[in-house]
This record gives sequence, C-alpha cells and structure tokens, in this order.
Amino acid sequence: MARQKSTRNANGRSSIYYSEADKSWHGWVTVGVKDNGRKDRRHVRGQTQTAVTEKVRKLERQRDEGKTPKPGQRWTVAQWLTHWLDTIIAPPTITENAFSAYEVAVRVHLIPGVGAHRIDRLEPEHLERLYRKMVKGGAKPGRAHQVHRTIRAALNEAQKRRHITQNPAVLARAPKLEEEDVEPCSVDEVLRLLKAAQLHRNSARWAIALAIGLRQGEALGLMWPDVNWGGWDHACTHHRERFCDACIAEYAPGIIVRRSRLRPRWKHGCSTPCERKFGGHCPDRIPLRDETAGTKSRAGRRGIGLPDELAILLREHYLSQQRERSNAGQLWRDTGYVFTTPTGEPLNPRTDYTEWKRLLDRAKVPERRLHDARHTAATVLLLLGVPDRTVMGLMGWSNSAMAARYQHIVAAIRRDVATKVGKLLWKPGETGDGDGDGQPRTADPAG
Repeated sequence: MARQKSTRNANGRSSIYYSEADKSWHGWVTVGVKDNGRKDRRHVRGQTQTAVTEKVRKLERQRDEGKTPKPGQRWTVAQWLTHWLDTIIAPPTITENAFSAYEVAVRVHLIPGVGAHRIDRLEPEHLERLYRKMVKGGAKPGRAHQVHRTIRAALNEAQKRRHITQNPAVLARAPKLEEEDVEPCSVDEVLRLLKAAQLHRNSARWAIALAIGLRQGEALGLMWPDVNWGGWDHACTHHRERFCDACIAEYAPGIIVRRSRLRPRWKHGCSTPCERKFGGHCPDRIPLRDETAGTKSRAGRRGIGLPDELAILLREHYLSQQRERSNAGQLWRDTGYVFTTPTGEPLNPRTDYTEWKRLLDRAKVPERRLHDARHTAATVLLLLGVPDRTVMGLMGWSNSAMAARYQHIVAAIRRDVATKVGKLLWKPGETGDGDGDGQPRTADPAG
C-alpha cells in the first residue's frame, strides 16, 4: 500500500508530508515574521510521521507561549558571553567593579569550562559539573556562586532576546553557600587600632573606616571638596593644630560620599617592548579605566555627619598633608584626594589593603578583613540603638535587609539580653524583691 502524502496547508498553517527523495517525513511550522517581513517558517524532519508530528506540535506550543528561538546566529556559550560583556553590560551600563567581577568569571571559569557548548544545547548538568570541578580544585563555594550568578544573568538576557527558550542556569544547583561568621572588632580592639594608626601617616583613614564605616573605595575616593568643615576655616583661623570647644559646638562638620576609587588597570604603552610582564609596570603605561566611578548604588551617594573628634583628626590630617606637600616640592601631584601617597598620588586599593594588615599586626588584633571595619561600624550603631532607617542612610544601604548582614549580636548585647531574661524569670536577691532565693517567679493568681 502506497504511503499517503499530505500537501502543504494554505494560509501559513503547519504542514507535514513525506518525501520520496530522502525517504523522510518533513514538517513546517509558521512561528512569526522575520526582520525582513517574510514569514518565519521552521522545518523539522524525522523517519516517522509520529515523530515529526510531535516536533511540529512542540514548535506550535513554543510559538503560542512566545518561546520560539529567534532565527539567525546559533551562539556558543563563549560567543554569547563575550557579546554580553562587550556589548550589552559594558560600563557605563553597570559599574566598573561589577563588570570586573563578571569578566573574571567569564574569562577564568565559564569560557574554559563550558564555552564550546551552544547556548540552546547547554544543560544544567554541564554547569553543575563545572561548579563541582571548581570546588574540588580549591575554589571557595562563594566563587562558584559568583560564576553561577554570572551565567544565569547572561542567559537570562539571551532568553529575553529569544536566543534560547529556557535558561539552564535557573535549574542548575550551585554548591551550598555557607555564610562566613563575621566577628566585628570589640571596642578595646578599635581603640588599639586607632592608637597604633596614630604613629603613622594617614591615620584618619582608619578612623573613618572604623567610626562611620565607609567602604574602601568610598574612603579612598574622598576629595577635599567633599569635606564640609561647617565654617571652621573661618571660625578657627586663630588655631593651628586644635580647635576650641565653642567652634565645635557651633558648627556641624560632615562629608559627602560622591564616588568610589577603583583599582587601576593598565596596558603597555611602550613603542618598543619594555620587557615588563605586567602593563602596570610599564614606564609608558596607559590606563584602561577611570580612577573613580559612582557609588555602588543610588543610596551610596550620601552625606554623613562627623563626630567632633573625627572632624578634628581629619583637620589635623589636612594640615599634615600640607606639610608633606611643602616637603615634596616639585614632586607633589595635586590630585585633591584626602588620602594620598607622600607625593600626592591617590592611594592604590591594593596598597591600602596591605597597610590594613600591617595595622592589625602592630595593634596585635586578630585577623580581620578590611571590610570587617564596616561591619564594626554598623554594629556600633546597633549598640547605640540608632534606628534602622538612620543606619541605612549612614551606611549607604539601598534596603533594610542589609542590616541583618552587617549588624552582629556581639558579646555586650548577648550579655545585656541574658541579664534582662534573668531579671524577668528570677527575682534578684540583692534587690530585695521576693525571697531572694534564686527561685523562678511564680504566677500571681490575681494577675
């Protein structure tokens, strides 16, 4: 019995037919319109009518749900990630720091790991194997999560543009991320750090970090026009190193956080090879990024009042910098930054981090991350009972959930809570309440 051959349906409807030429079944589905205005008809092929019918129905479902892959280039993961970085999210679309994190995840992990796959054929298992391989190779789970967030964001964009119908990174499971226990500095440790810092230049840098919790980039990005002396320059012209109580009481100094200092990146600028391995060591180096960028978020641009003692330290730092400027002579570079090298150059974040480690050693304070100074400042605000809304403004947080990450229940708070619980459940003998026998309170029948 001869095979029944169906004909193409009119008006753009789907069609299935058998071809004697290649002994196969073929299906055509109209899924939309191409950029040139012509109908976008997709072709499927199979050895049986049943198989082709199922493929046709799948295409029809994707079309009806708006999930049909866009016609044109079939991207590999490497091609799409490169396009995503260079064209879609390149600064100023996102900040330089955020872009750097994405770029490292793409270049170091994703392209070598899964770059050869086509994005429409990438499976969650491919990503999960990559994450496991990273962790077994010594990477922290946090690094694997950064890679996971990067590929998820990139493929979300591909899905929006209909290059893929489903994002496999949404289904993939990254290794369990365990929150690191952060132990902010105690009051005694803060005092030791500030005392040790006074013996070296830029001591106000660490007072600002520990007292008001500026991020590293925000502190290094401060410029003198961002400092509001509150009229001190006029009121205290008769003072040299210190300021009178009357001026402190009358004026309210503060700072405005406007920018964040970026870690510099360089490329070689030499016409003939200088034989230096890194671009930053080249005598004719060329910067690849600006010195500063905007704050991390909109909430990061903020004004902060300065404690009187910190304002005095900052003013003394200003006078000290003027003396360094005089000593440097022609070597001085007038950059306008609050914290500089002895010749006026802006501080490199890497050098700043190294100095923090040295300060910890000099003050005999246990190992702390530089960012833990910010956790310390947030915890101090909690100890002082500052309202959450005010803390958000001071710390530059965009949502109140950040308080849970930065404010820590330190020993002083734990002890205070324990004391209150004890007074609630037991009658303190020394106060004269009750029998003073340390027995739990009994319920009063009268209420």
